[in-house]
Order: sequence, then structure tokens, then C-alpha cells
Amino acid sequence: MQPYEERLTAPRSWWLVSVLVGIGAGLTMLPFGTLPLLGGLVGGTALAAVVTSAYGSVRIRVVAGSLVAGEARIPVTALGEAEPLEEAEARAWRTHKADPRAFMVLRSYIPTALRVEVTDPEDPTPYVYVSTRNPEALAAALNAVRAAQ
Repeated sequence: MQPYEERLTAPRSWWLVSVLVGIGAGLTMLPFGTLPLLGGLVGGTALAAVVTSAYGSVRIRVVAGSLVAGEARIPVTALGEAEPLEEAEARAWRTHKADPRAFMVLRSYIPTALRVEVTDPEDPTPYVYVSTRNPEALAAALNAVRAAQ
């Protein structure tokens, strides 16, 4: 059983923007005729939807003794204390408090986050910042895996 799994998805407004991009692409092709208009509409919408889906969707899991956030797989043994961040504190850590060396799975449309210290002396990364809708549950899952090891 996995202690934690979450998929962050793009907000509905992003999908609306994808449709609007398609409409704009179709209108751009309008002077060339009806068929190019339809091609621009379908092609523009499809391209914008692919970009929205690719950027807007990321998985966060705690599995097999590791925190998996996007493409990163970080062993829990290399992580320190987990700090759940409410909206205002999360905004501060992704703006003026941010360290350029930090590893961030940042999705600005998710207001809350988890900040976890990196304790591995070989790793120059000071902390991991993960946007999550449920930072308390993610912190509890990391603590449960750490306690089990």
C-alpha cells in the first residue's frame, strides 16, 4: 500500500485558454479559406491542450522509501524535517524566501506546499519545495516512512 499519492492537474481555466488559443489559430487561418480555418482550430486547440496537460499534470508520491515528485526520486533517508506551508508562507517560499539551489516542484495554481530540508551532506540542495493540496498528509506520509526505516 502506498502511504501517499497525489496528481496535480491544471485548473479548468487553463483548458478554456487552450480552446481560445485554438480559436485564435483558426481565425489566423481564416483568410486562406474554410479548410485551413478548421485545421488551425483543431491543430491549435490540440497543441495548446498537449502543452497544458504536460505542464499542468505532475504526480507526487511517497513510495518504496522515497519521495517521488515529478521526475525526481529522493530517498527519505536524505530528507529532514517536513514543514507544511499554508498559502501565505508557501507564496513567500516560492518568491522572496526561495533559494536558487532548492529543488522545486512548483505549481502556482496550488496555494499550499510542503518544504522539506535535505540532510544529505553530499547534496548542495538546501530543501525540497513541493506544491501539494494536502501538505499535512504528505508530511505525515514522509514521517511514517522515516519511522519505519
